[in-house]
Amino acid sequence: MTKKSTNRFILINFIIFSLGVIGLVKPVYSQSPVRDTTFHPYHVNYWVTGGVLVAGIAAEKLGVAWISNKAGVTEAEIQALDRTDFTAIDRWALEQDPSNMSHYVDLSDNVLAGIVLLPALTMLDHDIRQDWLDVLLMYAETQIITNNIYLYSPFGPTFQNRLRPVVYYDALANSEVRTRGANRSSFYSGHVASAAAASFFTAKVFCDYHPELGWKKYLLYGAATIVPLIEGYLRMKALDHFPSDILVGFGVGALCGILIPEIHRIRIENTSVGLYSSLEGTGIRLTWQPDSGK
Repeated sequence: MTKKSTNRFILINFIIFSLGVIGLVKPVYSQSPVRDTTFHPYHVNYWVTGGVLVAGIAAEKLGVAWISNKAGVTEAEIQALDRTDFTAIDRWALEQDPSNMSHYVDLSDNVLAGIVLLPALTMLDHDIRQDWLDVLLMYAETQIITNNIYLYSPFGPTFQNRLRPVVYYDALANSEVRTRGANRSSFYSGHVASAAAASFFTAKVFCDYHPELGWKKYLLYGAATIVPLIEGYLRMKALDHFPSDILVGFGVGALCGILIPEIHRIRIENTSVGLYSSLEGTGIRLTWQPDSGK
């Protein structure tokens, strides 16, 4: 991982952690009266969500450290490469202009920085804006879970060592960009996964707040596919990923962007979560009270 990527990782996780802290203290600092609003599709437990964010950031830090220390690609490995050992769609990644690689690396990073802000568009909607903190915490949770699936699933770079397309370009024979250890992390695309999580989360939240859309919601989901595919195209032009890497990242991110908000639509009645402290110790208490009227 480059210094630039490391700094971006630290910044993103600081923002996520800050959102988690805000969520935990909201019940304390909020003094506003209960709103008489029309519709709240989500239920966010601030203790649980905050715990997920803290644990997720810690796990992500360990995972990033692991994949950042992969051994460099050896000259013997480069000499043994077989450009014909790919499907027709993946060979597309081996037919790019390597002289434009740096341009597309920077462009894909900058475009992703804008894509991850897409859910901010939901704040233009009055109904969603009333639940701004819940939506922000769900989004932070979505991104941190997406990142950890990338790091720890059997399909991610912790367990996979697929070489990036850049390694196959003989025109870069005297460049160390071919031999970096990070080039063992082609499968799958974390950039595309994050982009898909952002775009599908945005579509999902808007549709959940507006069930009257009916079949028109599929137009929003269709539009949501465009954004991560653009990011995927840029990542391929940057010689960082094959199309199959991009498609898997797209699928993982889309599922996270849809399923995590959907999980927050599940409401467990008559339950409460809180902290307790006694002479024996301190912990978290989960309480369920049966409905006495039934």
